[in-house]
Amino acid sequence: MRSSRYPLLYQINTRVWLTELSQKLGRPATLDDVPDAELDRLAQLGFEWIWFLSVWQTGPEAQYVSRNNAEWRREFQETLPDLREEDIAGSGFAITGYTVHQHLGGNAALARLRKRLRTRGLKLMLDFVPNHVGLGHPWIEDHPEYFVPGTEYDLASAQQNYTRVKRQGGDLIFAYGRDPYFPGWPDTLQLNYADPDTQAAMIGELVKIADQCDGVRCDMAMLVLPEVFERTWGQRAPLFWPTAIQRVHERVPGFLFLAEVYWDMEWTLQQQGFDYAYDKRLYDRLREGHARPVREHFHAGLDYQDKLARFLENHDEPRAAATFSLEVHQAAAVITFLSPGLRFFHQGQFEGRRKRISPHLARGPMEPVDENLQQFYDRLLAVLRHPAVREGQWRLLECAPGWEGNGTNDGFVVFAWQGQQQESFVVAVNDSPNQGQCHVRLPFADLVGKKWHLQDQLRPTSYEWNGDDLQGKGLFLDLAPWQACVFRLIQITS
Repeated sequence: MRSSRYPLLYQINTRVWLTELSQKLGRPATLDDVPDAELDRLAQLGFEWIWFLSVWQTGPEAQYVSRNNAEWRREFQETLPDLREEDIAGSGFAITGYTVHQHLGGNAALARLRKRLRTRGLKLMLDFVPNHVGLGHPWIEDHPEYFVPGTEYDLASAQQNYTRVKRQGGDLIFAYGRDPYFPGWPDTLQLNYADPDTQAAMIGELVKIADQCDGVRCDMAMLVLPEVFERTWGQRAPLFWPTAIQRVHERVPGFLFLAEVYWDMEWTLQQQGFDYAYDKRLYDRLREGHARPVREHFHAGLDYQDKLARFLENHDEPRAAATFSLEVHQAAAVITFLSPGLRFFHQGQFEGRRKRISPHLARGPMEPVDENLQQFYDRLLAVLRHPAVREGQWRLLECAPGWEGNGTNDGFVVFAWQGQQQESFVVAVNDSPNQGQCHVRLPFADLVGKKWHLQDQLRPTSYEWNGDDLQGKGLFLDLAPWQACVFRLIQITS
């Protein structure tokens, strides 16, 4: 199956979704119970990738930590005021084996689901957690050398980062999985990437995963980079990703790698073989609410931008509907998802869900649907189904002042898209809290000597413009605070 140049990804919280299905069915639901009608709907909306979060095997040891960590439990109770013990399944990232959890139906149910996805042109993405494994992993007994060891001094002086692990072969002290800026995750153990055998074992896990899906989202992918691993653990690790990705591609050509990455290391991971890397920087700039840094973000070359994953929320970030007002949310969504790259959406985003659900939980709260937001996303997804914005040419446009002395043009972010058969769009956002005006010269070659309808795809309005003006002085925009427009250009022939 061929992907679009700029595909759409939809993330599903698998365990939460199956809990909801279980309540409807009156029995435990598995991956076999995922409705065909829902898969049909996602395909019809234009998605090509479906990421099923947290399908892998986890264990009771990590679940016990999740249920007894006071800080985490406070967060769970904020999400679910009627929290029950069975709601806390344990983190889906404290993995004890890359086999599908038996409660979800096992590997066979996943294989059947993947087949159903493929018949609809949908590709399956799953998780890979390179940095650590969950408490209770078989390697604790079989391969203790795969883990970062600790000493009695480490355990006494840095209890937040080390633990004593009971083993039949003798108790040992291991480090918790962590990044260099925060205490360890106490339901995990840190893998030692300075050890070539550990790297080989994790490549083996990746190859196993590649037989079960079409791509992986790699959790905190930058943590195993040599410089990051050395900063965290004082040991230099050999490069992992180029070798790992090559090995997988030898077995499964075209297998896709998506990196969760921060700290401005997106380009580094792209260069090491990742197809896409999280664009957290754009998300942060949109949250700050200033147009110029957002606009400057798009000055980067398309060799970089085409390989960014653009998002407004995911399981790690707060819900977009709780982060932005409705108007700001819509403006941010138009900028995010009509820029080049992978368009990454999260289950519940279209309906305006406001409560983030921790990956430790297997149940989510009941929330009302935000009808205005849902209608907005229906219109935005309709735009994203046009070939021009899936396969076409994108460019950032200059915004000149609406008149001399008017500086409100600095609040605008404007894109152009052009596809085959001269299908053209202008995306214009006043990304500021003030009314703003600007002139934008359009770059399309066939405008002169013709008249054009500019039909806004987000609301039932259209404007008539002379093509000579569009390429001369430019399109005049006068937009309210946070107003977003997506104009489709249609030639007037009579």
